[in-house]
Amino acid sequence: MLEFQQQLSSYAELVVKIGVNIQKGQTLVINGTIEAAELIRIIAKKAYEAGAHTVKVNWTDDTLSRLRYELAADESFLEEPKWYAGEMLELVEKGAAVISVVSSDPDLLKGISQERIVNHQKTYGKAMAKYRQYLQSDKFSWCVIAAPSKNWAAKVFPELPEHEQVAKLWEAIFKTVRVDRENPVKAWEEHVSKLNQKSDYLNAKKYKKLHYLAPGTDLTIELPEGHIWVAADSIDERGNAFVANMPTEEVFTAPYAGGVNGKVSSTKPLSYGGQLIDGFTITFENGRIIDCTASQGEDTLKDLINMDEGSHYLGEVALVPHASPISESNILYFNTLFDENASNHLAIGSAYAFCLKDGKKMSQDELKAQGLNTSITHVDFMIGSAEMDIYGVTAEGSREPVFQKGNWAF
Repeated sequence: MLEFQQQLSSYAELVVKIGVNIQKGQTLVINGTIEAAELIRIIAKKAYEAGAHTVKVNWTDDTLSRLRYELAADESFLEEPKWYAGEMLELVEKGAAVISVVSSDPDLLKGISQERIVNHQKTYGKAMAKYRQYLQSDKFSWCVIAAPSKNWAAKVFPELPEHEQVAKLWEAIFKTVRVDRENPVKAWEEHVSKLNQKSDYLNAKKYKKLHYLAPGTDLTIELPEGHIWVAADSIDERGNAFVANMPTEEVFTAPYAGGVNGKVSSTKPLSYGGQLIDGFTITFENGRIIDCTASQGEDTLKDLINMDEGSHYLGEVALVPHASPISESNILYFNTLFDENASNHLAIGSAYAFCLKDGKKMSQDELKAQGLNTSITHVDFMIGSAEMDIYGVTAEGSREPVFQKGNWAF
């Protein structure tokens, strides 16, 4: 038990010091479920010890969330949560950092009316649009992490006795975030440095396009002029470094919204809106999604694509080797924070402004004029495998291997 408590403490310290890199006098906002209460309390303690001015926690509860979808009035899902959006905007505009602790059941909303789910996603997305713009422009430091819940752990490890499932998921999470190392902070500094070597290489290449080839996938993605490949670390508006996702194994950039053509097939299930989408294929023409099929959750996928005009286009292209630690664990997490870091992935929806030269200073209209997509949503889906090859196409038209058989070719 002592070892677990030590790891939990190290995890909290890592998130505070490396994740959001809390500064003296800074406010910290933590979003999380009540099942993650023990971790959230330790994070708060570590933040105060690091000099935080205030720690504000926004609690959620899966049981109450499910009850709302089952029993609340239909019109309640059409009301934008402006009060929440306003509070979050005020906090980050005053310099707050934000930690989100994800742990919800991947099947939380199974069987719920799709109309209710879609209405909530649209109203929430509209209300949080400006907050999302701030987040995607590095205006403030933020970090997404995870903590097990009983139902999530049961989904990941159904073969284990119930009393062992949560502990097993904790063990897996600690490993992915390097808390099992002797010096987790140093391990993260070394990891970030290695990822930056990959992004530096790609930034020097300035590829015009990427060409993806794999079973069920033949896709060409054009990259905008001035695109920037980004790795684990970012710099907020006040000049402080932070790591937005823990774990992270990706190097990513923004595609040219109108320059995506061909077909791509998923390689892992996508947990979206409390439901699973699996076995899906998406077809693009001049950037826009023109067709999609799925063996599970096809209606949910179509609702995602129809969220707004921007959700018909891509906002992110991310490279993750098949030989990454999460992939090699052979654990399917049913949680995008982990599964996207085991696989090459793309994202439907809005692009990150910091993936374009001077993008952080641009308005939404200016970003759109440069070819970056805008949307009220941003949803990653996994496409990588050991059979995927990716070629970088130069402005002169020559092709160079970027990935071969699922791994870096350089």
